[in-house]
Amino acid sequence: MPVVIEMVSDLVCPWCWLGKRRIEAAIAMVPDVEVQLLFRPYELDPTIPAGGVDYKDYMRKAFSSPEAKERSGAMRQALIDYGAAEGIPYRFDGITRRPNSFDAHRVVHWAQGQHKGAAAKEALFRAFFHDGRDIGDHGVLVDIARQIGLDPTIVADLLSTDADVVTIRAEEKFFRELGITGVPTYIANRQFAAQGAETPEKLARFILHAAEHPPTATA
Repeated sequence: MPVVIEMVSDLVCPWCWLGKRRIEAAIAMVPDVEVQLLFRPYELDPTIPAGGVDYKDYMRKAFSSPEAKERSGAMRQALIDYGAAEGIPYRFDGITRRPNSFDAHRVVHWAQGQHKGAAAKEALFRAFFHDGRDIGDHGVLVDIARQIGLDPTIVADLLSTDADVVTIRAEEKFFRELGITGVPTYIANRQFAAQGAETPEKLARFILHAAEHPPTATA
């Protein structure tokens, strides 16, 4: 029986890009364990309008006090340092829009249905945190879909409708009701959870623990 890891994350969360790389590294450390990695949606700020907002204005309001600004600067530098070690090229200065990430989560959902969930997550993280692209823009999302081998025409058509809106909202609601308030969060077999962009070594131990305690079969 495979260990099913659900990674709950947001595409505008820089720690989540780091967390994705680390859970993938952790999976590689336990080759004898069959792992299925699934990506689940979470919006850190669902109040962002569909067209997004100015990134610098948003960050100024989010970190308005001197103490908050100092923490933000330290966190950003830590991310850049961690990213350098993991091969993640963060470029925060290139970000101009803070997008609403809901439609990007829809693209990941569709990609995952075609076994391209990891590719979609990686491409969207890179587009936002390295290329400074607005991943709330449908044109950008269609272009990313094309890059990872999805049919861009189909994705464009789906984005123009309410396709899977109810599904994504229900998934987000489910994980919030579980008590998740920060991402990335990893849930193994709906039994065990780990939160934060932990080291690959810690996440490998998390996977092994889940493998050693499989779900109890019910009649």
